[in-house]
Amino acid sequence: MVREGILVVISGFAGTGKGTVVKKLVESYDNYALSVSMTTRNPRPGEVEGKSYFFVDKETFEKKIQEDGFIEHACYCENYYGTPRAYVEQQMQEGKDVILEIEIQGALQIKKMFPNALLLFMMAPSAKVLHERLVGRGTETPEVVAKRMKRASEEAAGIENYDFILINDEVDKCVQQARNVIESAHLTPGRNIKFIEKTREDLQGISKGE
Repeated sequence: MVREGILVVISGFAGTGKGTVVKKLVESYDNYALSVSMTTRNPRPGEVEGKSYFFVDKETFEKKIQEDGFIEHACYCENYYGTPRAYVEQQMQEGKDVILEIEIQGALQIKKMFPNALLLFMMAPSAKVLHERLVGRGTETPEVVAKRMKRASEEAAGIENYDFILINDEVDKCVQQARNVIESAHLTPGRNIKFIEKTREDLQGISKGE
């Protein structure tokens, strides 16, 4: 059975640790490829161009939209985020699972374009823990923290559109849960149509004595 790549979308409220979990997934297993998003927001301390994000200005991003260069894009907290198309399609053709860390608007766009995409929504154990994490990381002002909590409240209405939720209480445990879900997804009939059809043909041939 040929392994075909799955498009894996991981979303979640700001402060749930999505980036940490995604990084450990890609570092721990060689069959995953991380899609680097493009954004118009400013880099945070420690972020690397071309690895964390492709940082561009608004004009460059909007030109890319016009060229149909994204498989999804969205505006979040007054900044654009988008997933470049070419890299994602190439990796999937090579049998790799492509992991996208994107916001809920983009995730729903992905699901329309790629019905077999696997959507995972990461959450903190509670809203209180989420707020504590946002404050504790010290990278945003109180006003930005308040804006992110308000956005989380709005996004909570769309969680049921995802296939699975992941509760990030302990990072290593969450990584393993994500791994288990992704590997199980490879065994669903809808993601193995070619294998099923080939088996049907072979069964018919054998039953006819061919």
